[in-house]
This record gives sequence, structure tokens and C-alpha cells, in this order.
Amino acid sequence: MSSSLTAFLPELVLLAGALGLFGLTLGSSARQSKIASLVTAAAFVAAVILSFGTHATLFNGAYRVDTFSQLFKLILGLGYIVVLLLGRSLDDIRQDIRSEYYLFLSLGICGLAFLFSSIEIISIVISLELSSYPLYLMVAMRRERDGQRVQMESAIKYMMFGISANGIMFFGLSYLFGLTGTTSLPLMLERLQPYFATGNVNALAVVGLALSLSGFLYKFAIFPFHFWTPDVYQGASNETAALVASLPKLGAIAVLTRFVGLASPTDSTIPTLLAVLATASMFYGNLVALVQTDVKRLLGFSGIAHAGYAMVGLVALGSAGFAASIFYIAGYVLMVLACFFVVSRVSPDGTNVSLSDLAGLHKRSPLLALTIGLGVFALGGIPPFVGFMGKFGLLNAALDKGWLWLVIVTVINSAIAIYYYLKIVKEAYFSDAAGRPAIALDFAAKAACIVLLLAITALGVAPGKLMQLIAVSLDTVQVALN
Repeated sequence: MSSSLTAFLPELVLLAGALGLFGLTLGSSARQSKIASLVTAAAFVAAVILSFGTHATLFNGAYRVDTFSQLFKLILGLGYIVVLLLGRSLDDIRQDIRSEYYLFLSLGICGLAFLFSSIEIISIVISLELSSYPLYLMVAMRRERDGQRVQMESAIKYMMFGISANGIMFFGLSYLFGLTGTTSLPLMLERLQPYFATGNVNALAVVGLALSLSGFLYKFAIFPFHFWTPDVYQGASNETAALVASLPKLGAIAVLTRFVGLASPTDSTIPTLLAVLATASMFYGNLVALVQTDVKRLLGFSGIAHAGYAMVGLVALGSAGFAASIFYIAGYVLMVLACFFVVSRVSPDGTNVSLSDLAGLHKRSPLLALTIGLGVFALGGIPPFVGFMGKFGLLNAALDKGWLWLVIVTVINSAIAIYYYLKIVKEAYFSDAAGRPAIALDFAAKAACIVLLLAITALGVAPGKLMQLIAVSLDTVQVALN
């Protein structure tokens, strides 16, 4: 097998899976589509592992396969499997379109996989759209409840905000293209370096970069691109909300890392902008989350705050900061999927879960109670879980670069967040079940919970191997700055 074919093998697996799922939509059952999706996801992970370490530049320089992209694809594939295991039979999706749901899910995963390796502006834009439009449709696929079509409002809001953010991004990219004369991202970033030199900052370059980042900041749910987040989380089905809350953030952080890497370590323009956005996101997300009673909506506002935490590493403008941000987002995917897994199992019919619905969970399902307990502890940054090590890395990177006030802001917000996370633990462990039935888990659900718990704990206790791999991956794309 040629190196080029090996490098592109994961994408070929996804494309073949999507084609197969398209065929299944013509008459097969949703169960068959789910099995086909699980097979595709497992084959995708296997293909990524097989091709790991392969480096290749494909399609006339528009597509680069390296350790950086393969690492993100591996995390994506594992997250894909967890999302498929979240719900047993998509009870909250209209029965006649469940096969189509799995098709759109696979297309969204394809878009994200392409995005990780795209190093040309046009291919990045196409990959971003391919990862976005299936999600808009998946949000709208939730069945009606009590004659209300909340999911349609959420889908329209998600789509309109997304299209607006992408339009702004395209406008900014046109500025950058005009300044550099190329659509190749590495060449564009190289030619933009003089425009961000200390004492010679070009206003048009700054404006173009800021506008260009808007599309990815929207995916990341950073303030002020956050407005869609809580409504979409609340209006979408539990499975769709879990997907929206987790995997797209991998694509956002990957592209943001490539773009932010062009900034000079001695220039404060870009890091100051990022620091302001991070601060606003942390305070807004955490303070509004304090008063939420719907668990998905709470996790939505929490996600805005966590996007702010991840931005702290980008502010540091160095290999340590970039590595910390990527590690934190990888950990966040695990933590938020653990929480949504519990939400989906507490509500098998797909109804939204309030805090009171978690009452007595430790008696109804001890494993689910442990999963959401450790999940929110990790989100709150409590040791020895992955959230603590992630925040520790972010704070160290920012402090080394002199961002003391941002470190203080992050610590304060972490303390605020612990309060509403403990509300979840209180309901799960210290409230009476009040006659609520026990929750039975099948083998796959038990295995998924155990794997998530082990991963959240292991990455908190021994993060070194993953951090080393992230550092190596950053070297391969030449974004590590001294």
C-alpha cells in the first residue's frame, strides 16, 4: 500500500461508510444504520491507528496528513463511537428519518476529519460547511412534544447564526487573501508575519484575522458568538446535543491553533483580543449557569465558560500554551460526553432532564451516578481528574508569559463553576429518589461508562504521554513558538 493511500485511508473509510449509510436510507431499518455506523466508526479508528506516523501532502498541497491531524482524528473516532452509544434507539428522533440521522451524523464526522488535515483556505471552508450543515438538520430531526416545535426554533437559530458567522469569516479571509495573494494556509501565515511584527502592526491584517476567526469562534461558542449554544442544547435531542457540545470543538481548536500560531510572541494585539474574549466567556458562562435548572442548558452555559478556559492557552502564544489548550479540549470532550451519556440514560424517551430528575440517582443506577459525579468534578477542575491537569497546564502556560490577571480570572471562575456542578452531585447523591424507577443498563452502556471514567481519571493522574504526543504533533505543523 502506497504511503499516500495509507495516509488517506481513514477518510476513505468514512466516505465508504457514508455511501453505505446513504444506501441504507433507501429502505433499511434504523437498527441496521446504527450497526453500520458503529462498524464505520470502529474501522475509522483502526485506520487512523494504522496510518499513525504517516506524513503526506495530498491534492496539490491542499491536504496534509501528519501527527497533528492524525491525533485529532483518533480523538474524533473515539468520540464518534461514544456518541453512537449514547442512545439505545434514538427514541427522540422521528421514526421515519432515523436512518437519515445516522447518514447526516457520518457526513458531519467526515467534515471534521477533512478539517483537521486541510491546509488550504478553500478546502478549510468546504470542510467547515460539510461539518456544519448536517448538524443544522440533525437538530431539527427531534420529534415534536406537546404540540411545540422547539427543535425547529433551535435549528433555525443554529443555522442563521452559523451562516452569519461564516459570512463574516469569508469576508475576513478575503482581506487575508488580498494581503498575501495565496489561499495556501502555511504560505499565507508566513506572508502575514511581517504585518504582525512589533511596531509595524497592520490594521487591515488584524481586522482580517479577527473576522476570519469568527467562524471558528462560533464553533467554539466563545462570547460573543455564543448565543446559539444554550437554546440548541435544550432544543436538540440528547444525542445531538452531546455531539454539538463535544466533537466540533476539536475542529475549532485545531484551526485556531494554526491561525494563532502566526502571532509574534512580543506583540500584544492578538493575545489581548483573545484574553478579553476568554474573560467574557468565562464570566458570562459561569454566572448564567448558576441559575439553570435544565441540565442540558446548564451544560450549554458551562461549555461557553470552558471555551474561555481553553482560550487561555492560546493567549500564551507558545508550544506549552497550544499543547495545554489541545489537551484541555480533548479532556473536555471526555467530560462532557460522560455527562450527556448519563442524561440520555436518565431520560430514555428523550425528554429534557432537569436537576430534580437526577434525584436519588445513586440508588437508581450507582454507575450512572458515579459517571456524572466524576464528570462534573472533572469539569470543575477538581483533582485528580483530567480537568484539573488541563487547567493546571493552561494556568502555567499563561503565568510563564506574564498573564497574571488572566490566571486570577480563571481561578475565580473555576471556583464559581464548582457551585453549580455541586448542585448536580447534590441531587444525584443527597436527594430522595421519590419513587423514581431504577435504571437498567445494558453491557454496552456499562462498558462505555467504565471507559469514560477510566479515561477521565487516567489522563488526570498520568497526562504525560498525551502531552508529549501533542507536543510532537505541534512540531509537525510548525506552530510551536519559542
